[in-house]
Amino acid sequence: MTDWSQIGNVLDFCSVYFTTQLVRCAVFSFVLIGLVMLLRNIFFAKRTFVRGLLWSLFFLLPFLGRLKLFYENEMVLRATWRLTAGTMSIVWVDRIYMAGILTAAIFIFGRQLRLFRNVRAMKQMDFGHILIRVTDMNVTPFTVGLCKPKIVLPTCMVQEFSRDELEVIVRHELTHIRLGHLWCGFAWDILRCLMWINPFLTIFQKYVRADLEDLCDRVCIQNSGKSAHEYGMILLKSVKLLRSGYGDIPTAATYAGEKGFAQMKRRMGNIAAFCPYRKSRFLCMTAGMFFILVMTLLVIHTHSYGRYNEDKGLMVCQYDGTGAIVSNDTERLSRMISYDDTFVYIDREPFEDFLCQSGAEGEIYIYFGGFYKLPGLGSGAEACYYENDSDDAIVQIPYESIMDHWYVKLLQFL
Repeated sequence: MTDWSQIGNVLDFCSVYFTTQLVRCAVFSFVLIGLVMLLRNIFFAKRTFVRGLLWSLFFLLPFLGRLKLFYENEMVLRATWRLTAGTMSIVWVDRIYMAGILTAAIFIFGRQLRLFRNVRAMKQMDFGHILIRVTDMNVTPFTVGLCKPKIVLPTCMVQEFSRDELEVIVRHELTHIRLGHLWCGFAWDILRCLMWINPFLTIFQKYVRADLEDLCDRVCIQNSGKSAHEYGMILLKSVKLLRSGYGDIPTAATYAGEKGFAQMKRRMGNIAAFCPYRKSRFLCMTAGMFFILVMTLLVIHTHSYGRYNEDKGLMVCQYDGTGAIVSNDTERLSRMISYDDTFVYIDREPFEDFLCQSGAEGEIYIYFGGFYKLPGLGSGAEACYYENDSDDAIVQIPYESIMDHWYVKLLQFL
């Protein structure tokens, strides 16, 4: 029969386990934002493709929480031990962090779901075998959706623009789709939820979008057959037409226009400075960044703790009204205690001498084996009760393993 009484303990353990990792990732995110902004603004200010690709480094963040350096590097250990101790021992802090993730997800993705429902209700227009959604709202063209993206144009633009001009706008949105920018925005929103304690992930989101827009502009100009001047004039015409307002579009949307004069000035400057590029070079840069990410992930995986790790430790506790650890000296205890899948074997005489020397009284429990998720964060250990009424030289104590319980399997999987 399933023991559902463990659900509360499992939820608390999960909150501790994931909060410990995510807080560490959030700490890394502060450093990474500073590094990317430095590279973006100083070293690669005129490298459109490099600036866009730099932001992909943030996709490594969720995998950094189990790094062994948090326990094995003395400098990192000193800098983060208070943080680790807090997240592992103060459960209400972990619960608040998990609640923060849920709140951020509801706020961010709730807006996008409402927008998606509104887009589905908009009237459709066939534009060269592409279904375009048309809205009476005064918003810039945008695209919403991941698996089946939908391009939305304002009615005023459909009425005022020529078909050739509309084709450039639609091509811009299709370029965002083909370059995977909608998926990048979705992944960035997930990072914002998971590491909500870092406000810079939201504040600097405008730079992510700006760099993706610049990248999209460059690819679109190259493939449209139009000059940079013609492309820029169409962009300016769309801004002039929609100057009365932009609406409330969430971050999943991509833009053909900009909200601020400074942003528009920057973007028009980049368009004016356009020069043709070799597609093979762009593909090589993308492949190179992908290779760097994959190799970095392999390094991270190699130097991280597994999802669960075998625990070979031994611990003896006493219970005389309050639980207390008698000893967790595994090296010493292993000379007196061994075990297999069915029994615990205890060398009776030296073990009882050890209990006497330790002043252990009351009920004696032995904890052994099992596994741990992170050092100091165990999630399963076998146990047996020692009775000192045996005359055998080697006491055999049977025990029932917990490794087949559903909650243990779940914790191993996480």
